[in-house]
Amino acid sequence: MTLRVGGLTRLTTIDFPGRLAAVVFCQGCPWRCGYCHNPELLDASQPGTLAWADVLGFLHQRRGLLDGVVFSGGEPLAQSALPAALQQMRDMGFATALHTGGMYPERLAAALPLLDWVGLDVKAPWAQIPAITGVAGSGAKVRASLALLLESGVAHEVRSTWHPGLYPLADLQALGQELAALGLCDWVLQPCDDPRAPGSAAAARQALAGITPGQGGWPALRVRG
Repeated sequence: MTLRVGGLTRLTTIDFPGRLAAVVFCQGCPWRCGYCHNPELLDASQPGTLAWADVLGFLHQRRGLLDGVVFSGGEPLAQSALPAALQQMRDMGFATALHTGGMYPERLAAALPLLDWVGLDVKAPWAQIPAITGVAGSGAKVRASLALLLESGVAHEVRSTWHPGLYPLADLQALGQELAALGLCDWVLQPCDDPRAPGSAAAARQALAGITPGQGGWPALRVRG
């Protein structure tokens, strides 16, 4: 079985910190977040738009020019072919990165030895995550994935995408306090541009601009947003 690829970014400087990379977008995601920016990648029944062999051919030509390859989505861990694809990247001399929603902790545990960096989405406080994803029990899955990631020693980034209509700012603050208590050092807060809520991104940016780590009840995390 080969990876089903829904898209390819041939060069990025922002998706894999400190590295020039390509991004492979994996087809399929079991969650249905209303603000998803890649809705064309949600349907797991779609075969993808690029053959994995063509992606490999491109990457062979970029050895020595690119530092790494990022697997994003969709949800890369939804595909059983991901570990083999990661190993192929390592065999070609590329560093590997993963963007994940944390919905498959067991699969994440198996992939971590093949990864150099992970970006994990923590969309909300655990009990509120199912309201965003549309899937019961998803909060517990994300929490388990975070625990595995923090224990692994693999370089990582934890990010939360928010606007005031999703849940109150006080709940976001409480989430940050819990993340800090778990040992997280950096937290990326992303303003949410929600197509269902005009002006959501502007409202989020205004609220997030008032955050000072370590003051006003906010945890002493390095917040980047």
